[in-house]
Amino acid sequence: MRQSFSIAGRDIKPGESAYIEMPTVALYTDTEMSMPVYVKHGKKDGPVLFVSAAIHGDELNGTEIISRLIQGKQLRGMKGTLIAVPIVNVYGVISQSRYLPDRRDLNRSFPGSTKGSLAGRIANQFLKEIVSKSDYGIDLHTGAIHRSNLPQIRANLDDERTNELAKAFGVPVVLNADIRDGSLRESAGELGVPVLLYEAGEALRFDELSIRAGVRGIVNVMRSLDMLTKRRSKLKYEPFIARQSGWVRSTDSGFIRYKRTLGELVE
Repeated sequence: MRQSFSIAGRDIKPGESAYIEMPTVALYTDTEMSMPVYVKHGKKDGPVLFVSAAIHGDELNGTEIISRLIQGKQLRGMKGTLIAVPIVNVYGVISQSRYLPDRRDLNRSFPGSTKGSLAGRIANQFLKEIVSKSDYGIDLHTGAIHRSNLPQIRANLDDERTNELAKAFGVPVVLNADIRDGSLRESAGELGVPVLLYEAGEALRFDELSIRAGVRGIVNVMRSLDMLTKRRSKLKYEPFIARQSGWVRSTDSGFIRYKRTLGELVE
């Protein structure tokens, strides 16, 4: 018999799902705050996968991706355990800001500490309660305000297993991205938890294409991990593999008129 799964002081039995309001760092006014956590604990053994969104409070596509994932029929008969956190930076979402009230970037504040800044304490809690109990992770992001990203996966492609999962996600571009100091990916990697970073769409806007691609991609990864039943596909999707990325800057002032659409190959 599979054991119960413990998280944030709750025990979830095999075959059960739970929605938890995990208490987190209070505001300066001593107003209590909580982080929403959804857990589905399958009846059969399998890996533990966490999926997180809105580490940057203005990047909202991931909240809808997780909502559709946990409310859909895709998870029937799931093996292993899914931990879904639709809003990590609750503070930023409330103020429609990328950052926290202490003006720090949560995704540059890991691993944090129990006695650190607001950002550091939230990062430390997320690492201990969510990441450390997982085997794999998918972190959902978007582009910045007024900047839309083509659906893409950023990951450490030099790690064979991570490379396989990145390709299995099934988006147009897979980028071998350097790990940044203080990032979730860095701290998760030090715990032996490989993380895929999904980038799609723009900040403060829902983008239907990016949302659908995100839901489908997470399900694809869960099938690759044998958490869900695999389906045979006649078409094998091969993403464009990028080993580096950079900005192309304008040489003059003025307005821009696009002659190509997002995702086209250009020289």
